[in-house]
Amino acid sequence: MTLDILIIIFCMGIAVFLLLLEVFLLPGITVAGVGGALFALAGIIYAYSIAPVTGHVTLGSSVLVFGGFFCWLLRAKSFQRVALKTNIDATLTSTRDIGLRVGDRGVTLSRLAPIGKARFGQTVVEAKAQESFIDEQTPVTIVRIDGYNVTVQIAGEEISTQSINH
Repeated sequence: MTLDILIIIFCMGIAVFLLLLEVFLLPGITVAGVGGALFALAGIIYAYSIAPVTGHVTLGSSVLVFGGFFCWLLRAKSFQRVALKTNIDATLTSTRDIGLRVGDRGVTLSRLAPIGKARFGQTVVEAKAQESFIDEQTPVTIVRIDGYNVTVQIAGEEISTQSINH
């Protein structure tokens, strides 16, 4: 009987350890969380295999212990130490708001494969190549602006009327 109680305590102890590991160290649902749930279930099933009364006592005490642990963690503000508290105040400015227009000429700052950086005057934006890859330091022309997206082609190539109308 003593060995049975030690097996149950071992299973429940491992379950508590793995579930705490899951909550505080491992993001998402991982092997630790699944393993903790399986150890808890194994301990309860093993207790019921000994005697129904032992199973009821194990189930009740495990619910109290697990519930007590999580209530204590919430009251101790342990979750606030691991919670993200950063406020993001940044806004995204539309390329139309910074004065870019179809037909403006600039130069690529990085390879557009198909997206990279380009400079138009003093403004640096993320640009997308219209058709293929464009190497860095290549002169480009804006052929389309859709909200925050700037589509470019190599300067000197003919701009299609379909691109300007959209």
